[in-house]
Amino acid sequence: MSDQFSGPSSADGIQWTDYLGSLLLFKVKGYEPAVNTVHGETSAVSADVLVLDGEHVDTEVIDTLVFPKVLQSQIKGRIGGMVLGRLGQGEAKKGQSKPWKLADATEADKAIARAYLAKNTEAPF
Repeated sequence: MSDQFSGPSSADGIQWTDYLGSLLLFKVKGYEPAVNTVHGETSAVSADVLVLDGEHVDTEVIDTLVFPKVLQSQIKGRIGGMVLGRLGQGEAKKGQSKPWKLADATEADKAIARAYLAKNTEAPF
């Protein structure tokens, strides 16, 4: 008999470095303009994230907050929808880290996402 209960989720959030170069599908849930963090107040986008290829294929990060500003700008206009892209990094400005961003999905990437969604008739998240 399987256990009907899951353990609590980790509060660590998503580690973007784990998914560099991977095809990601975001189910965008909402925008949080004021989130308190150890670094002060900032904005975030809430989303479910599914990894569609690479080393961590089929990993689901449910109900996470997206803090990187460029990623936020790419997905927050799609609340209630899905965003597909390949995770990469842009050029760092002086004194800053390289920004996380999504590259446009190719037709091959879209085919992977369509196949996943067709195979998984239930909601992907």
